[in-house]
Amino acid sequence: MSIQQLETDYLIIGSGAVGMAFADVLLTETDANIIIVDKHHKPGGHWNDAYSFVTLHQPSSFYGVSSRELCGGTIDSMGLNKGLAELASGAEIMAYFDKVMKHTFLPSGRVKYFPMCEYKGDGKFSSLLSDTSYEVKVNKKIIDGTYFKTSVPATHTPNFEIAEGVKFGPLNDLPSLTKPRDGYVIIGGGKTGIDAVLWLLENQIDPDNITWIMPRDAWLIDRKNTQPSRDFFTHTIGAQATQAEAIAEAKNIEDLFDRLEKGGVLMRIDPNVRPQMFHGATISSDELKQLRRVKNIVRKGRVTRLDTDKIYFGEDSISTTPNTMHIDCSARAVPVTETYTVFQSNKVIVQNMRTYQPVFSAAFIAHIEATYDDEAIKNDLCRVVPLPNHDTDWLIGVVAQMQNQMRWSKEPELRQWLVNNRLDGFTKMVQAVDESTPEQLAILMRLKAAAPKAAANMPKLMGEVMQIDAARRAKVSQPSDAISAAPA
Repeated sequence: MSIQQLETDYLIIGSGAVGMAFADVLLTETDANIIIVDKHHKPGGHWNDAYSFVTLHQPSSFYGVSSRELCGGTIDSMGLNKGLAELASGAEIMAYFDKVMKHTFLPSGRVKYFPMCEYKGDGKFSSLLSDTSYEVKVNKKIIDGTYFKTSVPATHTPNFEIAEGVKFGPLNDLPSLTKPRDGYVIIGGGKTGIDAVLWLLENQIDPDNITWIMPRDAWLIDRKNTQPSRDFFTHTIGAQATQAEAIAEAKNIEDLFDRLEKGGVLMRIDPNVRPQMFHGATISSDELKQLRRVKNIVRKGRVTRLDTDKIYFGEDSISTTPNTMHIDCSARAVPVTETYTVFQSNKVIVQNMRTYQPVFSAAFIAHIEATYDDEAIKNDLCRVVPLPNHDTDWLIGVVAQMQNQMRWSKEPELRQWLVNNRLDGFTKMVQAVDESTPEQLAILMRLKAAAPKAAANMPKLMGEVMQIDAARRAKVSQPSDAISAAPA
């Protein structure tokens, strides 16, 4: 076995979007040397394993590294995202990160990249293709860019039994199908399940031939409210004002979600079914119309076994056929639930500073690392926003984000960095008051008026959230309910 000795200022574990966004800020804002290690053969992390028709579900403007645009601000003129900012495809994202590595990182002379290598801990990693191992002297920090442990169908192991003869596969297999089936069963109610259903409908599959197994319905974000352009100010900032007003005026959690739905902040597929899940999935109103064409939605909890003639949910079951295609969309994209202190002496664990914005969060944490010396101040500025799972986590995320935003507002330099950083998206839009129309100024006034009232009402709402969460934990602890209560 060959052992090579290396030295660097920062050792970054993972060349996915998080690791790349962190490295980009270090490269821009410091003179540090960087080593990046990843098990994939190309930068891009889980995008290496994604299905061929995958796209971002938020505008491309919010994705990638700070120093290089992923898109040119194009507005889609056709399709289910028509009229909204374009959504980069998986292939475009892979090509983008490859260019960042080859055209920005490596030519700097300060970045060394080790693909097809597995990190072993303590600054050590080894090649997956040879017997070469590496030991790294790290002068400053080890950056853990793997916290999110993003799971995709192609690498996910289903947690249910599959009998011999069942036609089954991840949604990666859909484009390779060449024979008609009796029907298609989509297993999973999250964003991957949504993508599978939309792909089938776009390819002329009758909605009556689609069965959608949905352990939990989800609250969804209207993509119209996530647009970074000032042309969408009334939708984007208007939704934030509506959100603050809903929190300010809500009598209880149920009333809160009623107000959020009525105000267009959140959507759901079936207006007659109360969602219990929130993962931050973002869709357009046209996509929602298509999803509602599928009427055969099964809500019996999680699948426990697939047979050639039946699909089991514990003791319950529904019929299937040997010629039905069963599509696995059951992987939870980001399965972690624990949170950790971000700055830990010689280690940094990259986590969310804003809900469902890991790339912005990575860039933000890198800027804090580059700008501040005191670890206590760094951690005070980088309070983790927990990843959402249940419906009530929507409010937990909003509260955490508001607290972060208030803390950041006390740092003039940080406020300016947020305005200038392209991954932030909204700070510049809100601060450009001089460019605002009377209609936009009215929205900002609504937001300003609602904010203190929302803050005053939050303790009551959060108290109810704690009670709901305690009841959920008690239910999960009961063996008879374990299957139906598990996350989708």
